[in-house]
Amino acid sequence: MDVVSTERRFRFGVVGESVQSVKDLADEARLAEELGYSTLLLRDHFVREPFGDQLAPLVALTAAAAATSTLRVGTLVLDNDYRHPVMLAKEAATLDVVSDGRLELGIGAGWLRDEYASAGLSFDGGGVRVSRLEESLAVLKGLWSGSPVTFSGDHYTVTDLVSFPRPVQRPHPPLLVGAGSRRMLGIAGREADIVGILPKALPNGTISEDLSERAPEATAQKIAWIREGAADRFDQVELSMMISPVLEDDHEAAALRFAAQRGWHGIDAAQVLGMPSVFVGSVGRIVNDMLARHDSYGISYYVVSDRAMETFAPVVERLTGR
Repeated sequence: MDVVSTERRFRFGVVGESVQSVKDLADEARLAEELGYSTLLLRDHFVREPFGDQLAPLVALTAAAAATSTLRVGTLVLDNDYRHPVMLAKEAATLDVVSDGRLELGIGAGWLRDEYASAGLSFDGGGVRVSRLEESLAVLKGLWSGSPVTFSGDHYTVTDLVSFPRPVQRPHPPLLVGAGSRRMLGIAGREADIVGILPKALPNGTISEDLSERAPEATAQKIAWIREGAADRFDQVELSMMISPVLEDDHEAAALRFAAQRGWHGIDAAQVLGMPSVFVGSVGRIVNDMLARHDSYGISYYVVSDRAMETFAPVVERLTGR
């Protein structure tokens, strides 16, 4: 495995998976800021499964931004098919203005077939959805530039359009693209500021549960595909991953319990402990594992569920110096 640049500092995000009221959202945002997290992120689903009921992300993040002063706000991730990029460009730029330049816009090609079906939306093949996202990224960047945009693609057509307002962050708010397949990772490497490394989405509209997708070799391969797409801008790309932290002193027993909870059969503790997206053990052990994986993979931006926000906070403190 090639050693990658380790110059980028650690930072941490929280996904507000259990937030269902504006008060809870504001309280969680203030606590995340106090605990040293960099970003509060919201998902983008309008069906209850698999993450429970959720507030609309862009509107809710406005409230989170108003409740804080330094915490960044973002999406993990918007489904590109749910919003036309012209409308999204305007709404995201407005949120960047409202938050005084604290937006990170996460976006992906969409994957949850059942959600499309419930909403009466066409679940096109993966290649079509990915191509549509690729065009959307071009439209978003163009509109955020403040110059007139004319774009003609297979999926979107924009003619001499100037979007208002311009975002505070220049040239645009950081774009996070969530990706798990080779083509998506290449596009993310070329176009995104942050790449969220995921297990691959499957044609049946689910996310792969194959253990091989969570193995060290798979993560190394995904980063190689990002590097291939990024070419000479690879050092400008921040690598991110949603992780499962388990803080317990007996790391081997905790790893086996975690595997059983996930329904992973025929796997030993060492395999669980080696997964780049899983961190098990004491605060010190997890800190050391993160430092080692930072050296190996270059991943510096880790995201946890809000259910783990407080228990994981000592790790955040140790690695960010807060």
